[in-house]
Amino acid sequence: MKVKNPLLSVDMPDPDLLRDGNVWYMVSTTMFFMPGGPILRSYDLCHWETVSYIFEYLAENEAYRLENGKNAYGKGQWATSLARRDGYYHACFACNDLNRTFFCRTKNIEQSGWEMRSVEGIYHDMSFLFWEDRAYLVYGNGEIRIIELQKDLMGVIPETDRLLLTTPKKGMSLRCEGCRAYVRNGFLYLLFIDWPEEGNDGGRRREVCYRSRSLGGPFERRILLNDDGGRRGCGIAQGVLTDTPSGDWYAVMFQDRGAVGRIPYLMQVKWEDDWPVLGENGKVPLEWDLPLEEKPAKPLIVSDSFDHSENRLELQWQWNHSPSPDAWSFTERPGYLRMKNHQTATGLLDARNTLTQRTAEPFSVFSVELDGSGLQDGDFAGICAFQSYYGQIGLAREKGIWYLQTVSGSMDGEKKQEKTEANAKKVCLKIEFSFSEQREEAAFFYSYDGKNWSSFGQAIKLKFTLDIFVGCRVGLFSYGTVRSGGISDFRNFKAAVKDTGKERIAE
Repeated sequence: MKVKNPLLSVDMPDPDLLRDGNVWYMVSTTMFFMPGGPILRSYDLCHWETVSYIFEYLAENEAYRLENGKNAYGKGQWATSLARRDGYYHACFACNDLNRTFFCRTKNIEQSGWEMRSVEGIYHDMSFLFWEDRAYLVYGNGEIRIIELQKDLMGVIPETDRLLLTTPKKGMSLRCEGCRAYVRNGFLYLLFIDWPEEGNDGGRRREVCYRSRSLGGPFERRILLNDDGGRRGCGIAQGVLTDTPSGDWYAVMFQDRGAVGRIPYLMQVKWEDDWPVLGENGKVPLEWDLPLEEKPAKPLIVSDSFDHSENRLELQWQWNHSPSPDAWSFTERPGYLRMKNHQTATGLLDARNTLTQRTAEPFSVFSVELDGSGLQDGDFAGICAFQSYYGQIGLAREKGIWYLQTVSGSMDGEKKQEKTEANAKKVCLKIEFSFSEQREEAAFFYSYDGKNWSSFGQAIKLKFTLDIFVGCRVGLFSYGTVRSGGISDFRNFKAAVKDTGKERIAE
């Protein structure tokens, strides 16, 4: 089977993999999107599909409900670790804004809604470690610590917390973090990302390994990977090792690739003198042969008719923050997604119940049909490019008149780009996303018949920023700026990814 890197062309940061027989499961970070903690499945390490989520909600507070000017952007679920032990699948992640670390378990990893407990404190970028019949978390940034877990892996034993090792500080933009821990042939391996200030086009992310035959050390250190795959300065690092039933080893590491997000690469792993050697001659091959049988999977970006008999989202969708469960429905108007404006907003970033899914590089196109007949004065509904620097196209109602409108904005505020009186209360809307090193933008279009499209407003420049900390998404939104009570109806959401040669698009 031919591997073409990047492995996936979508935002999939902080991966951890778990092999269960001949199937692999992967978890990634989706922070403030709900449901959260996505679990993906693969039978060949190349084709991945979402099968479940760890949690439906993370917290019930004003920030996660986008109330009173509060939010959880850039926060929520970070860098989750996976394990299997004593008949359970386990996950652990920290939530900085809540100052808590969550321990989760389930007997069925492909079913959403795991049992969850939390403890006070942040065990940053942790990894499960099993050593001499005991379970631990290894965690931290720069100062790497270890703490023993309770036997059921659902909590920590506080008095066992101690410093494990100290990693270099001088000359580092980012000290070691993003731990993944392994045991093989009597060695303990700790893999980290670090980021030197200089070298390699001004410094870039790289993968580092520490190993020891004892938890007490001493630790040896080796740089495992220092490569950008041809994208200057964007190091491929922070990820996971995994094996196959036949004993071959592979690694999945991710790369910052601009507005589209953080994208994973798949590479070979060989063992030399009990050190893992990643890639080929220190590089991540962009194309190589994987000796596994190809097993296609459901695509990660999927069209949706919204013709559903029950109020249950398909797995490609996630809400921006916690949704209001009574503010959307598939059944009130069969064949449509109905959004009800229960909570007023000043703009997109504090609007509740924006429904999102990932975009993909190099070129993604999304369209939807909108019936805005139920909008009230001050309402705005449509489709958006969702990120810190965002753009919207949709129908707005003012003084009893419906307008076609585009808006651009950021954390600092927003502005109306273009507005014209709409010819109808029903319209087809489209966004075309372009992602490359030279061009990262979203362009907006409308049509009254779904066939003849017209450009509207200015294309917006897309940008990955740390305040939101996620790759660009497409979103469907509806909110009132004056009062609650308006409704909007969406149907026939269509998605297409072009010129990737990998993802299939389900129409």
